[in-house]
Amino acid sequence: MSSYGKFAYVYDELMADMPYPDWLAFAETAWNKYGKPLTVAELGCGTGSITIPLAAAGYHMTGIDLSSDMLSVAQMKMERHPQGRRFLREGSVRWVRQNMKEWELPELVDSVISFCDCLNYVLEEQDIRSVFEQTFAGLKPGGSFLFDVHHPNTLIRYEEEQPFVLDEPTVSYIWTCEMDVPRREIEHHLSIFAREEGGSGLYRRFEETHIQRAYDPEWMTEELRKAGFSEVKVYADFEWVEADDSAGRLFYVAVK
Repeated sequence: MSSYGKFAYVYDELMADMPYPDWLAFAETAWNKYGKPLTVAELGCGTGSITIPLAAAGYHMTGIDLSSDMLSVAQMKMERHPQGRRFLREGSVRWVRQNMKEWELPELVDSVISFCDCLNYVLEEQDIRSVFEQTFAGLKPGGSFLFDVHHPNTLIRYEEEQPFVLDEPTVSYIWTCEMDVPRREIEHHLSIFAREEGGSGLYRRFEETHIQRAYDPEWMTEELRKAGFSEVKVYADFEWVEADDSAGRLFYVAVK
């Protein structure tokens, strides 16, 4: 996967239709069921589209991402937010550049989240285990780990339904996919056209390649238990119903 350099600065435009309110609602419902946190870490926080609203709702947030460009955009968004001064004054939001398979904070947190299929970008089984182990270690007793991933069938559908095209006034893309079926791994190729600032009307083209891998849902559940989580539930597509092979997204709730 690329380092999200140029991509970070058009990411929010490309992801404008993503269901961020649904992820926020899922987290709130899970916390009402399994314990309301004060401190929350988000793995793969990107440009802060989930971290910042949760901070505005009163949670003390740590956004963790490997991309310094994504974190720079998140910082700018936080400072422009209506509550940005409060976040800075109270220190209720911080940004940390770390790899999610090695993440570590000075103190334990009440909950860890990772939405928008971030864990599908972790391409090896051992690295998934490392994410689970590090997260278990970074949680307080009774803490929760909430995340979503694509079901393996979703990646197959991506290849079957490609290509995808976006055509907006300031940014467009052509998106194609190649699937490695035995590994349940898909390579996304994006040609992105972003309008340059300054009113020239010119568009700059750049290429992005992103690789995702899906894992057997039962294997994921077993690995969470091996990491030490005492309770693991799997739900489907933002709904509080048990997941099966018809699910597009699998939502995991694991409790330490």
